[in-house]
Amino acid sequence: MELSLRRLRMLRELHRRGTVTAAALALHYTTSAVSQQLTQLERDVGAKLFERRGRRVQLTEAGVLLAEHAEEILQSVERATTALEQTRDGVTARLTAGVWASVASTLIPSALALLAAEHPGIEVRTRELAPEETAGAVRDGSLDFSFVIEYSGYPMLWDPELTKVVIAVERLHAAVPPGTVPAGTIALADLAEHPWVLAGPNSHFGRAVSLACQRAGFEPRINHEVGEQATALAMVAAGLGVTLVSDLGLTLSPPGVEVVALTEPLVRTISIAHRGVASERPPLRLVIDAVRTAAAERGLAAQ
Repeated sequence: MELSLRRLRMLRELHRRGTVTAAALALHYTTSAVSQQLTQLERDVGAKLFERRGRRVQLTEAGVLLAEHAEEILQSVERATTALEQTRDGVTARLTAGVWASVASTLIPSALALLAAEHPGIEVRTRELAPEETAGAVRDGSLDFSFVIEYSGYPMLWDPELTKVVIAVERLHAAVPPGTVPAGTIALADLAEHPWVLAGPNSHFGRAVSLACQRAGFEPRINHEVGEQATALAMVAAGLGVTLVSDLGLTLSPPGVEVVALTEPLVRTISIAHRGVASERPPLRLVIDAVRTAAAERGLAAQ
């Protein structure tokens, strides 16, 4: 019997998620491709691995057994990769990172420039995802590491399979059309009567800001629900409302946006998430160091 690591990874995701569609989405394949590969896996092992129950898929006893072994096999492969990297004289590796817009346009270019100068054997590829999706993609194995965020006053559940390394701390600021509020600093409650441009309730950012507004005594009146900070800032510049923006997000700000400090600052922490077994990978440690340096150069070093 010859087992394909790719097919084992698909079986593991099917076991975790319950549907072929969800497994395909997590692994960035089409549903038909995953279905075909799982059918081939059944042929490879000569046993029925799953049964369809409506829209969901129920693993058979043999399927559960193989999925449990797949978890061990895939972790062993990752440990072997780490061990081999540690034996090389020079540091070489290809890593894939999950990023979002403000990180991709600020920290990533600076960090990769540092790596290219000091460790040219390390290649980092990036994939832009919504911040809410990056940690899951690391756990699934489709990314080597990702950037994740947490907001003050908004605790989030953390996957125990992942390790988190803090690399930067940002403040959030009010972004308003010019002349909307007095110069200097402003309390969040002073924005209660203004229309808002804000991410929806399914995003970490949208929920965190909405909770902060509620603690300040009001519910934000969201006239424009948008997902990207660059879009929100463009709408603020057009006079359509107010929003909050992070330190890194300020780089995306167009002309016509006035940035005002909050009297009670909201803080968000940027971390790098990776699978625990990857902690000993020298290339990953060097990438983390480079990103930390890039954050420190912008005055965002984590204390």
